[in-house]
Amino acid sequence: MGDALVLVPTYNEAPNIRDIVARIRAAVPHADILVLDDASPDGTGSIADAITQTDARVAVIHRAEKAGLGAAYREGFRYAIEKRYAIVVEIDADGSHDPAELPTMLRLAETADLVIGSRWVRGGSVVDWPRHRLAISRLGNRYARAALRSRIRDLTAGFRAYRTEALHEMDLDAVSSQGYCFQVEMAWRLERSGCRVVEHPITFVERTEGDSKMHLGIVTEALWRVTAWGIALRLPSGSPHTRRGPAEHSADPR
Repeated sequence: MGDALVLVPTYNEAPNIRDIVARIRAAVPHADILVLDDASPDGTGSIADAITQTDARVAVIHRAEKAGLGAAYREGFRYAIEKRYAIVVEIDADGSHDPAELPTMLRLAETADLVIGSRWVRGGSVVDWPRHRLAISRLGNRYARAALRSRIRDLTAGFRAYRTEALHEMDLDAVSSQGYCFQVEMAWRLERSGCRVVEHPITFVERTEGDSKMHLGIVTEALWRVTAWGIALRLPSGSPHTRRGPAEHSADPR
């Protein structure tokens, strides 16, 4: 676990940042934490800086502007590769993902290239989501699985552990998606390249502080990109992401 880096992207998460860092620290005391703040006007970056004064295993990258989840994570991945961490984790700052799942996910990542904290495998669930959010997520995942011929049940999940080896072999500059679609593209690229993907059931809890970053543009981007990839996949010329070997997928039953 000393070789793990937990990425926490933030934009206006002042009410949540101290709590999520404390919960991560309690769950995985030997992991490092990197906060990626997109110039939050509410002072999130300054709070994160203050945390670094009392915890040497926390670092902060201050990004110049709000450039999207995908751009923040790509910068975090490059940092993890450069610093030679074995495993890099994605987790939301709003408390939706329970850091208590991290020890299990990190253990699974010792033998898997990607571990997904999944809401839509047996044992996974969602708490306090309105019906329209549930419908968007369920239908969106089903559509993406069918369009992309994927076996992953929660392609849009944002709670993940990657082996940096697998990320190092990817062309991260070619991953230009944001939001939900960034998560879809990352998982699909790894699956198509023959990497081992494991889905670990989690309970996702809706945020209680701050505003959701979900908006229509994120859903629209995911829909048109997934549709375009699905069409390309069915053309005689091949697919947008070449398969290098048989992918392995499994669910982690509780």
